[in-house]
Amino acid sequence: MGLPSDFHLHSEHSEDSTAPMKSMIEKGIELGLLSMCFTEHMDIDYPECPDLPAGSFILNTDSYRRDFLANKEIYKDRIDLHFGVELGLQPHIVSENINFIEKNDFEFIIASTHIINHTDPYYPEFWKDKSDKKVFEEYFKESLTNIKLFKNYDVYGHLDYVVRYAPEKDANYSVADYRDLLDELLKTIIYDGKGLDLNTKALYSGMKEPNPCRSILKRYKELGGEIITIGSDAHKPSDLAGRFDLISDLATECGFDYYCTFADRKAAYHKF
Repeated sequence: MGLPSDFHLHSEHSEDSTAPMKSMIEKGIELGLLSMCFTEHMDIDYPECPDLPAGSFILNTDSYRRDFLANKEIYKDRIDLHFGVELGLQPHIVSENINFIEKNDFEFIIASTHIINHTDPYYPEFWKDKSDKKVFEEYFKESLTNIKLFKNYDVYGHLDYVVRYAPEKDANYSVADYRDLLDELLKTIIYDGKGLDLNTKALYSGMKEPNPCRSILKRYKELGGEIITIGSDAHKPSDLAGRFDLISDLATECGFDYYCTFADRKAAYHKF
């Protein structure tokens, strides 16, 4: 497995998972995890998609909290569980996102950009007649706009997420093409005291780089960034802690001696 904490994962409380929370926890215990943080999706004004109606990613926070607290009590002597959220950012829903976070008691908040101009690049139809490089640029611009407008989060999720779903994956992706834009993004994250979600989903999905890729992780460190959390982005038990065996070497190669976990919105540092 490699690391004892998975801080990006989903259960049936997220629209795109059918896994009972209990099944995720028991798999984590089986793997020897010491801590897990559920980060269920909340994407306000998620657009209508080929297989989903508009608004599908509205989180039932009360149901999620009840299930979490019940399982936290059941497994209290076996694993340390945390109550988090992955909040989807869009420029026009800033006030709604602010209100949502202020009304809830999440221990850890991942802020992610999943949508570009009210469309989701997850779907192949999105890419028709579009240049990969142009889409990547649009995605980073949208991400920068989002984090300039919304500040109440702990780490920024899978920063180059869009590359996972490009028709040619990362074949047309070079960080150097977006150096100034990415530097502004990373400097904003650092200035605001936030971190990065080192997300392994691309690695166990057959790609060679995590999200963000090594080049971005190295640049974040060079610019003074210190906070990284490690997450599998698992939506089913079999993906939990996916390719965590690679992460210690990968992170230290990028200059990091420590990774973070969060409780009550406060970071704790752990040596690789």
